[in-house]
Amino acid sequence: MRRKSNYDKFPIISVSTSGSDCWESWPLILDRLRAYTTETNSVICIECYPGVQELALRRTLEEGLQSAAVIMTTDLLKRSSAIERMVGDVLGDDPVFGRMNKIQIRDFFDEWKLGNARDLAKNWNQGLLIIVGTGATLVVPEPNLLIYADMARWEIQQRQRRNAIGNFGADNLGESAGLKYKRAFFVDWRAADRLKASLFSRIDFWLDTNDDIPKLVTGQSMREGLRQLVQRPFRVVPYFDPGPWGGHWMEEVCDLPNNVPNHAWCFDCVPEENSLLLKFGSTCVEIPAMNLTLLHPRELLGQSVYSQFGAEFPIRFDFLDTMGGGNLSLQVHPKRKYIWEKFRMKYTQDESYYLLDAAEDGSVYLGVKNQVNRDAMITELQAAQSNGRSFRAEVYVNKFPAKKHDHFLIPAGTVHCSGKNSMILEISATPYIFTFKLWDWDRLGLDGLPRPIHIDHGLRNIAWDRDTNWVRKNLINQIELVAEGPGWREERTGLHQLEFIETRRHWFTGTTPHETRDTVNVLNLVEGEEAIVESPTNAFEPFVVHYAETFIVPAEIGAYRISPTSQSIGKSCATIKASVRNGWSHSEQLAERSSAG
Repeated sequence: MRRKSNYDKFPIISVSTSGSDCWESWPLILDRLRAYTTETNSVICIECYPGVQELALRRTLEEGLQSAAVIMTTDLLKRSSAIERMVGDVLGDDPVFGRMNKIQIRDFFDEWKLGNARDLAKNWNQGLLIIVGTGATLVVPEPNLLIYADMARWEIQQRQRRNAIGNFGADNLGESAGLKYKRAFFVDWRAADRLKASLFSRIDFWLDTNDDIPKLVTGQSMREGLRQLVQRPFRVVPYFDPGPWGGHWMEEVCDLPNNVPNHAWCFDCVPEENSLLLKFGSTCVEIPAMNLTLLHPRELLGQSVYSQFGAEFPIRFDFLDTMGGGNLSLQVHPKRKYIWEKFRMKYTQDESYYLLDAAEDGSVYLGVKNQVNRDAMITELQAAQSNGRSFRAEVYVNKFPAKKHDHFLIPAGTVHCSGKNSMILEISATPYIFTFKLWDWDRLGLDGLPRPIHIDHGLRNIAWDRDTNWVRKNLINQIELVAEGPGWREERTGLHQLEFIETRRHWFTGTTPHETRDTVNVLNLVEGEEAIVESPTNAFEPFVVHYAETFIVPAEIGAYRISPTSQSIGKSCATIKASVRNGWSHSEQLAERSSAG
């Protein structure tokens, strides 16, 4: 396609026209913090998210604030060998998968060292004491000043890839980026988010450490900004990454640079990993989008969703671009019983492929062939993994033609992948790391190494009864008209009854009514140049979205409406909307573990 991109790669959310509570650059930040060092004896805690460059932070604060002493929390940790033993059962020896767990930041600390540091801080009377690092508030829970140094997970991943950082409490700077990401996903980030959630109401200042120019904002302003966010539609900051199968559609539509081989995927709405850009006056502060989920889960998700999932955002939208690229890896996702027993994950990655675009030869592989020879397929997959023989995918797996606006449903256990020359909006449940690759089309990763294949896991999860006839009847374009009005119509497009996500597509040339129904709504403008989201009661400022942009409507909003802007008047527009299905019960789903096939 040839078009001028209007996709906003850096969606800024203005939360205050005043910059009086926000400071940018170290000279201004240090000048503000000096006001808290005038007391004879002061203790400042800088609690850090794992990945923050703590030594650089220490040097800047120690010199700028003329502290009498500094405690680094890294000096209080257990030996790395003891930490390795602690996380060993959680991480296992698989290069991708670990187990969900309840490890706390406190568990990393040596109790004797931590006790000595607490005694020192409790009896401190020699001027300014600064405590820096992850777990600083374990030393002094209520310091004179509490600063939280935060960082977006995408920036953490970039530092991992550059070998600029290792994992919390680990001596693994030179380890592969994949293993560092795995450890962060299962251990570091879980533990740090638990601690962060307990501190929200007490944080005096938030410090954005994502780039070389830091930004400081008062905790009160940050909390107010996040409170505003659950009362309006908003977008998270997307990020893009190349891959061995990547294409080039997003380069044009999303206006991306061509300084990488391709762009394989975009995380357009994964709040656990995306960030938010909050604007205070003229200064933009970047924070993890997960902060909003942790601080306002009920308002964001809805009471019903929160009661089922807790403070977890259960819906994911991302892009998979194979236009001018290759097939995705042939794969399958774990069934509910399996993902719980093996990985202690409460729900699985049910998903779907919505076609934003496709070439004439676009396709989706989905389900096994009728009367498939199961033993032969297993033997061939195992041979492909062990001795490099090619797997004849089209002998065993259905390959369906795909065109723009098709919707393929993929409940867990269904063999699938996108074929080349397809542009996928993937709508799924959140546990995106649990993908069992069965075959990768005789290719290497961008690093020149084979990507991990999980034949054993995959074969235990293939639903062999999802054959050609079943897939055609249940999983392809299950379109049902459910409502219509002047200038709009609403269609149910899925997902399958085995999946907890409901999707609705709205075609519109006029104003279209929507209602959150006490569940967070996630939408993408899949047709049309531009649309506007408004409140029928003027409860929030009108919000403009552009083609292919994903946006979130918090459950608390209730009623809203979407209309074409002047850029799209006279043309047909469409959104695809996902929400947690009404009446879906997490407890009922868990009860099916014993019988899930």
